[in-house]
Amino acid sequence: MGLILRRETALAAAAAYESMFAAADGTIPANSGLTTVIYMTGWREYPSQQKAKTRESATILFKDIKKQFGGGS
Repeated sequence: MGLILRRETALAAAAAYESMFAAADGTIPANSGLTTVIYMTGWREYPSQQKAKTRESATILFKDIKKQFGGGS
């Protein structure tokens, strides 16, 4: 099983961020100098997952699909 960001970890990170960057009135400024958004995704093979077809097993060419849908010559 992969690593999971636990609620306690997220709350601890939020508390640390607040202690470092909160203004006197308790607000936390959000601007490009202080805020970074991190987005991650992962993938792992699983036995019941659909398997990819073998190379050159297609019954139609991409160029023919493009012609059919008006995307090229």
